[in-house]
Amino acid sequence: MADVQPVFMTARDKESALVELHRIEAEVAELKCRVLAGADDVASAHGARDAAAWMAYATASEPAAARAELRLGRALESHPVIAAGMRAGQVSAAQARVIVDAIDELPADVGPDLLARAEQTLVGFAGRHRPSELRRLGRRILEVVAPEVADAHEGEELEAEERRAREAASLRFRDQGDGRTRISGVLPTSVTDRLQHYLQAYTSPRQRPERPGRPDGLDGFGASATSAAGERVPQHRAYARAFAALLELLDPDQLPEHGGDATTVLVTLSLEQLRAELAVAEVIVGDGCTMISAQEARRLACQAAIIPAVLGGNGEVLDLGRARRFHSRAQRRALRLRDRRCRGEGCTIPAAWTEVHHLAPWSQGGATDLDHAACLCSHHHHLIHDRAYDHHRLPNGDIRFHRRT
Repeated sequence: MADVQPVFMTARDKESALVELHRIEAEVAELKCRVLAGADDVASAHGARDAAAWMAYATASEPAAARAELRLGRALESHPVIAAGMRAGQVSAAQARVIVDAIDELPADVGPDLLARAEQTLVGFAGRHRPSELRRLGRRILEVVAPEVADAHEGEELEAEERRAREAASLRFRDQGDGRTRISGVLPTSVTDRLQHYLQAYTSPRQRPERPGRPDGLDGFGASATSAAGERVPQHRAYARAFAALLELLDPDQLPEHGGDATTVLVTLSLEQLRAELAVAEVIVGDGCTMISAQEARRLACQAAIIPAVLGGNGEVLDLGRARRFHSRAQRRALRLRDRRCRGEGCTIPAAWTEVHHLAPWSQGGATDLDHAACLCSHHHHLIHDRAYDHHRLPNGDIRFHRRT
């Protein structure tokens, strides 16, 4: 082998050599596992915990890899078909582990004949499928060898999987002390699938730039959002912004009772703070509170999930926003029928994916009626409350934005 120089080999010779070397690796791996599984006497002679521990020390290899080879060697003793496939160079060690796991995970009431058929079938698949594909095939092998029992088994497996997912579900919040909170957790796949679908509805369709052939600019999910400055936003950041928008649009009347009232967010700030360009507001959620800018409070005030409480100089409540401050469901439907899309100039986002904005801010006496409202997508709704941008309404009802100098 030391004398082999690939530079002098033809392409066909290299192809044959690589395939043959792969087969040889499988044959040698089976022999190594077989010897290792029968090397308990070696471990005993050296006082090692088992043959894997001794081999890891003797060969300066990783203990985890040695233990995996020992487990495979012992498994092959009860799976002769898989062992024969490795000796023939048809099944690699990685494929063998996948097949062993698939057979061992079959129901206990599956008979030996059915197990043998399943093992033989998967070994046959090894010549055409890599380990990851074999793993998927292994989960559904009963549909191939015993379709009459596959449905019942799959139902049991799904129930057990869903039960484990529910029991292991967790969600943690850790305040980092810098205006950010880290969220970590493990949720059932069915839950995260729905969440991702909802967030995609907020990101890709609304932020997708218009392309030829699709006047609405909607040609599938997966696009990154666009920032106020026109820069592309990575999808994971777009999801974070969409998650915030989703929470803002939740109807508190549809949420469970919490502390004697529907779960709501109460924003408190003084009238002077509300009208000031630069000020802070306090958001009270349950028993906790946090600080936000008055600019953000003004934007949140457009959403039905927020109740603004305007306080006087001595802290007395001057105005506690009620449902009349917010556009009713019928008004929202009428607005969407009227506007049909986001009224940001040139925006093609459908009205169904927009938020209702008070053209005349309620902090300045604006009324909650159709003449003083417009549909804006999340991007333009943030933009209209951004002090770095100015805007004015065009004769056709669209809103034109430009950066302040």
